[in-house]
Amino acid sequence: MEPVSDRVRGRRLAASGSLLALVLTTALTITFVAPGPANAGRGHHPPPQPTTPVVVATGLDNPRQLSFDGNDLYVAEAGTGGELACMPGPEGGEVCMGESGSVTKVDRWGQRRVLTGLPSIAAPDGTSAIGAGDVAVDHGRYAVLVGLGADPALRDDPAVPEFAEKFGTLLGGKLWGGRGHWKKRQPVHDDEPRILADVAAHESAENPDGAQVDSNPVGLWKGRYGWVVADAGGNDVVHVGWWGDVSTLGVFPTRLVPAPPFLPPGDIPMDAVPTSAVLGPDGALYVSQLTGFPFPAGGANVWRLVPGQEPTVYASGLTNVTDLAWHRGRLYAVQLADGGLLAVPPGQPPVGSLLRVSTSGNHETVAGGLVAPYGLAFSGRSAYVTTCSVCPGAGEVLRVPVR
Repeated sequence: MEPVSDRVRGRRLAASGSLLALVLTTALTITFVAPGPANAGRGHHPPPQPTTPVVVATGLDNPRQLSFDGNDLYVAEAGTGGELACMPGPEGGEVCMGESGSVTKVDRWGQRRVLTGLPSIAAPDGTSAIGAGDVAVDHGRYAVLVGLGADPALRDDPAVPEFAEKFGTLLGGKLWGGRGHWKKRQPVHDDEPRILADVAAHESAENPDGAQVDSNPVGLWKGRYGWVVADAGGNDVVHVGWWGDVSTLGVFPTRLVPAPPFLPPGDIPMDAVPTSAVLGPDGALYVSQLTGFPFPAGGANVWRLVPGQEPTVYASGLTNVTDLAWHRGRLYAVQLADGGLLAVPPGQPPVGSLLRVSTSGNHETVAGGLVAPYGLAFSGRSAYVTTCSVCPGAGEVLRVPVR
């Protein structure tokens, strides 16, 4: 990896795995409840819908995206790195590899890790983590997207461990028991996740945006004919077929934006950094944008993408968006840092929000004051949001009522 001073305009500083090298200790005084429209059994009525956010999972290691399989919630945890193949990190300092990434399942019985030993890169204190970024489960069969945040050639370095081949890939396997079954004994998954597709290799071979070769797949959506993956490092969205073939669906442009005050005046290029792609009610894909340095407030778009056509701007005026979801015909977005990442005071966590997106730019805040929110999923009348997403051991999932 090249020194961070050479990457101030690069994607690695912006890509979702390495957001801020912070140890976030903010405590949220919110009630803990089980997820979803719980039904205790025949003849029982579900509990009343809460009117304020409640915590449904705690103690997570840098939690990112999340998804439902029926009423079961699965959360991707980027992990806390390890002690192998230490190198300069994209934000300065040292990062090391390990197998501390995981997937946590949350259901009516509580929470537990059902998949462990996933590749992770992080600082020695567990911050600046890159690893499991998203997860999809269908009746016990899982797919986990693992980030990289670097040139894919890093995986071929003889100094890195063998498991480094899994960075920048889509992994898959089977969870024992499938949907809704309680398994107390470990492991609760098959012996070894297998590589379903090498997304980073596609970046090496094709480099769709023609810029720096860099891959950090972070957003996953499962469709009828395979998966759609947002590669924050490659500035593109790709399709992954059932047999592992990878093809480019859309590339997102670099834009010129005003330089921050500490740089000479003028415009500088800003990478798009797509973070998630979801299918809209019109059959098009909608893609969220974190943006690269300098992460300007109001500088993020939601893009509408029809494969074979150039992407168009669906909504603008957002800031550092990490995830999207449609709910009852309306689009919702998570903002990691409402004021932009550069505006976060030193030593403090970013504060973001859950928004209802408007094409006019008048976005409505559904839940504000969230500590480093990241992933978004809906079930019933509630949104589920990962918070403290850059926190080793302190990440949470909030259940937010949506009217």
